[in-house]
Amino acid sequence: MIITANRLLSISPTWQDWTPVWTTSTGVNTPSFGDASVTARWAQAARTVWFRLEIGFGAATNFGGGGSADNWRFSLPVTAAATQLIAGHAEAQDSATGGTPSSVRVPLRARLTSTGTLELETTGGSTGFAGGYAATSVGLIDAVTPWTWASGDAIRVSGQYEAAV
Repeated sequence: MIITANRLLSISPTWQDWTPVWTTSTGVNTPSFGDASVTARWAQAARTVWFRLEIGFGAATNFGGGGSADNWRFSLPVTAAATQLIAGHAEAQDSATGGTPSSVRVPLRARLTSTGTLELETTGGSTGFAGGYAATSVGLIDAVTPWTWASGDAIRVSGQYEAAV
């Protein structure tokens, strides 16, 4: 077989959009994107799936209000082969904390808590302020973790996982 640019292009992963479904671990107090800006892209080569999810929350976003016992979940573009403790990295941005700079970022890791969903978990201290910023809570994110979410806040996720057969 002769390898040409067109042949390589035909067998290379092609990035495409997906529309994530935003739910919670209990299925109660379901959030909704409202006017949020959502960019969700994924590509697959053989059984490896790469994904990127960026959400900028808006004034009409409903964060669910389920408290710390109702963790947020985002659907995957392709069913995973198994759950995974680490499927990527992420950050949460709180834009309303004041100070210099005017926003704080907290590192997160993406976890596949089921073969169809990912959840995000805080993994470290925040950046953004001299002297630091204490998140109101830690663990899997929800309507009040790592802070009470509001318009202007954001989540950015990038990762990969093994697809089911």
